[in-house]
Amino acid sequence: MEELQAAIAIGRHTALEIAKAHLERIKILDRAGPMVKSILALNPDAEAIAEALDEERKAGKLRSPLHGIPIVVKDNLDTHDRMSTTAGSLALAGSIAPRDADIVVRLREAGCVILGKTNLSEWANFRGRHSTSGWSAMGGQTRNPHRLSHGPSGSSSGSAAAVAAGFSPLSIGTETNGSIVSPASQCGIVGLKPTVGLLSGRGIIPISSSQDTAGPMARTVTDVAALLAILIDPAGSNEAKETHHGLLTLKPKPKARLGVLQSAFKLHPLVDPLFEKAMAALKASGATLVDDIKLPAIAELEHADLTVMLYEFKAGLNAYFASLGPTAPIKNIEGLFQFNEEHAVQELGLFGQEYLLLAASRGDLTSAEYLEAKQKCVAWSAALESRIGEQGLDAVIAPTTGPASAIDYVHGEQYLGGCSTYAAVAGLPHVTVPCGGIEGLPVGLSFFGRRWSDARLLEVALAFEDATRARLVPAFVTHQ
Repeated sequence: MEELQAAIAIGRHTALEIAKAHLERIKILDRAGPMVKSILALNPDAEAIAEALDEERKAGKLRSPLHGIPIVVKDNLDTHDRMSTTAGSLALAGSIAPRDADIVVRLREAGCVILGKTNLSEWANFRGRHSTSGWSAMGGQTRNPHRLSHGPSGSSSGSAAAVAAGFSPLSIGTETNGSIVSPASQCGIVGLKPTVGLLSGRGIIPISSSQDTAGPMARTVTDVAALLAILIDPAGSNEAKETHHGLLTLKPKPKARLGVLQSAFKLHPLVDPLFEKAMAALKASGATLVDDIKLPAIAELEHADLTVMLYEFKAGLNAYFASLGPTAPIKNIEGLFQFNEEHAVQELGLFGQEYLLLAASRGDLTSAEYLEAKQKCVAWSAALESRIGEQGLDAVIAPTTGPASAIDYVHGEQYLGGCSTYAAVAGLPHVTVPCGGIEGLPVGLSFFGRRWSDARLLEVALAFEDATRARLVPAFVTHQ
């Protein structure tokens, strides 16, 4: 992105020229040729917006360091324009949000050019138990630009694939548990799930108010930091606002104290050497690795996190449908379930809607089952953050997940493991950085830490990126 900023600043290229170049690349590689299918909808006003921003620049007005820079946003963020917001579902085809999501407001105010909206795992991958990442009824199947027979992971599938493929230098994803970091890892880019509450969630189709957050995705740590700087909620807490400092002048922090989450390693004999090499690079650059860290086990949650998500999904989704007004065709989660039954050929041909049914059967947020599960998650989260602090860790490191698996609608995805649940349930910041690949398929190394330590995590991640430069360039390989 720095090259684009410099080119615009010296007049070598205009924002309009850059927007057109990216739109042409989308036309050639996303909608034809390899057909990555990462972009669900193009913004018909993108070129006009870019041209207007060029005029502002000529008049001496610069909105932010991202003035005139292209971006794409996941199609569960409301945009009050000529693009619909669908979460990938035919039930919301043509639905125009009554106003922009707060995140989108921040992007427009900063002078970003929204090129379009990205495909996603339908309903952010919280519809059926055996879903295929990157598939939605609206957008079809997004493919991994490194190997087209393989998936991009999800649910921010299109947001990750679009950046990796060069369709946009920046994108916005969302995460409840793994939906930013997993596709970022498998598509070979940088993705940050911020501290929950750092960014506004208003205008994002929800799953869980306890865990949901939008987050920046880009090819480098500095680009992610620059995007995060403009996204931070100005109405947030003082702790949240303090996170802003230093993001635009990010400096690497090589001499960090990093806890090694040993239980997340040993994914696969072919993958393990990559992470061993990554840890060696961290040591060589000055980091202290602590091998015997103590964190609460995921098993201690006893699936309380799923219970919380089911209750909050029902409450949040019903509230979102109500926000669309009285003429909206879907009124509640039961109506969505019925719509899918009535359009089963298009919606339910590959997997079902078990989570919708489970959520619809739950009560409201005063239910004893919900309150008990919520308290268990809160206590577990407090213990996790406390232990990170007690051991003096700047971050915990672990493999984000394994490499992408082949798209297989019969047997499903091969999941080797991952570490996203820790930061997801506790609302902690989590960043993944490319650390190499296996036969052309990328994998990422994760860093997560205490609440509001987003900037510190990015400093540590930048030091790792500087020491390794391990990002793979997509080859759009067609064979298995």
